[in-house]
Amino acid sequence: MDALLISFGLIFLAELGDKSQLMAMTFAARYKASTILFAITAATAVVHLASVLLGAVLGVALPTRAISIVAGAAFLAFAAWTLRGDELDDAEAARAARLERSVFFSVAGAFFLAELGDKTMLTSAGLAADRGAVPVWIGSAAAMLSATALAVIGGRALAARVQPALLRRIGAVAFAVVGIVTLAGAAAS
Repeated sequence: MDALLISFGLIFLAELGDKSQLMAMTFAARYKASTILFAITAATAVVHLASVLLGAVLGVALPTRAISIVAGAAFLAFAAWTLRGDELDDAEAARAARLERSVFFSVAGAFFLAELGDKTMLTSAGLAADRGAVPVWIGSAAAMLSATALAVIGGRALAARVQPALLRRIGAVAFAVVGIVTLAGAAAS
């Protein structure tokens, strides 16, 4: 249960203000919210399944202490990455606009590609290596969907009331705390 809650919390905070939310808001402005959410659900399930499977394989293949050190350092790097923030650049916006043939497959494909190598995918892999694949997959996928649904349904209202910089800072602090705790655990073992 801890792995599920930790992965949910980290991924949810990491997604706030992320390019995935910007993409979701962009798509939701043009297409039905339910189609966008179904497409994002499919893409998220696949991406996070791949990331937790990779993490679980590494968790079996590598010593626990080494995984903890790498994961702790990665979480600190993700804290810095989160502080820097993500933006939907013109090329990504143009790509999203060109993918209109099939809304579902276009949105799912765009999200799948956007999430490959993203900090949430790498976070899921790191957590799965240390805490187990199934609860991390459930927690990370649920967090991604929750954060994206927030963008689709209430993104404009949230953006008008909460500064994106504040959301990034909260996410960065969460990553830093988990990184420090993970490194402290590795040092103690």
